Amino acid sequence: MNKFLRIWVITLSDRASKGVYKDKSGELLKKLLKNFFEDSMWDFEIKKFIISDDKIIFAKKLEDAKNQNINLLFTTGGTGISKKDITIDVVKTFLDKEINGIMEMIRFKYGQINPKAMLSRSVAGIMKNTQVYCLPGSQKAVEEYMNEIFKILEHSIFMQNDIDVH
Repeated sequence: MNKFLRIWVITLSDRASKGVYKDKSGELLKKLLKNFFEDSMWDFEIKKFIISDDKIIFAKKLEDAKNQNINLLFTTGGTGISKKDITIDVVKTFLDKEINGIMEMIRFKYGQINPKAMLSRSVAGIMKNTQVYCLPGSQKAVEEYMNEIFKILEHSIFMQNDIDVH
């Protein structure tokens, strides 16, 4: 297995893509990933993108990630139930396998504290050679989701690469 990880963080937000406000959730996600992987055995590169809530633009970015064999792709934003929340609908068309358990557990755990968390449609899955994790757009949600994802991330990388670490 290659010990160099290519990681993409994509923020979906019309307003952030137009510079109306600063992309705080994508920046936080990038920082959390950097901190996590600095303490790991992997070398890594993180690229961050901000795009509008546009199905065609987002699908093109996913296609690029798939073709470039990006190892890990994280999105923030667009996981709710409004008309502009297209992230999950687009991602699901690209996934070869869904990893349901992690997002179900997160919704259950944090939904007990804040019932609004149950409205998240976040998904995780595998797209060719890329692990995909779709997170809500709030900073608080990014922290909560990543606290749980980090617990399984290293093992999921091994599993996806058929490395038995049991």
